[in-house]
Amino acid sequence: MRWFKNHTDFPEFYNRYLDTFKHKSKDVESVRFVVFDTETTGLDVISDRILSIGAVGVTKFQIHVADTFECYLNQDTFNSETVKIHGLLKEGHISKIEERQAIESFLNYLGNAVIVAHHAAFDVAMINASLKRMNLPKLKNKVIDTGELYKKTKYVKDQKHYGLDELSDLFKITKHDRHTASGDAYITALLFVKIASLLRQKKKGLKLRYFFGFNGWF
Repeated sequence: MRWFKNHTDFPEFYNRYLDTFKHKSKDVESVRFVVFDTETTGLDVISDRILSIGAVGVTKFQIHVADTFECYLNQDTFNSETVKIHGLLKEGHISKIEERQAIESFLNYLGNAVIVAHHAAFDVAMINASLKRMNLPKLKNKVIDTGELYKKTKYVKDQKHYGLDELSDLFKITKHDRHTASGDAYITALLFVKIASLLRQKKKGLKLRYFFGFNGWF
């Protein structure tokens, strides 16, 4: 499939998603960030599948609890080992939807927001893999990885890998609902706001492009 197709070849929901990029804010104080996380059957982008998506919106560097997203997906792929981490059973009492409906709902929620995630490459890759199965192009949103963003602060002694648990402890963030998509999204949102505060103190008049200094795209 070609990377670009005529918009008429796309389903209506994907065209609506593309249309949101006609109007993008470059002002860091007005841009909408969407902090998200996925729970999956494993770590293989090709063979594993998304089990749940959780997200929360941030504007003006404040978390908006009314601006949230959560969904659980039907499991065609099941890995009993990862159940020990996320606790999502193939059968259960949680209402679940098909992958296509989940991705459509998520893109409707996401729009042109800047994506924020911890170790973002994996979560974004999982969404892109779902889009590929739907014969649709990858996400167009810019992406911020909180692990990489933390390395921009003056407190970093080295460029090692920083896990979410480690940074949560460092910033005294309570790890409530850890290893659920919504729980991890909220923890990551708190982390993002705290790191952004440090960076804004360090660099007055911070521009949005500064957040993408390491690599704004995945």
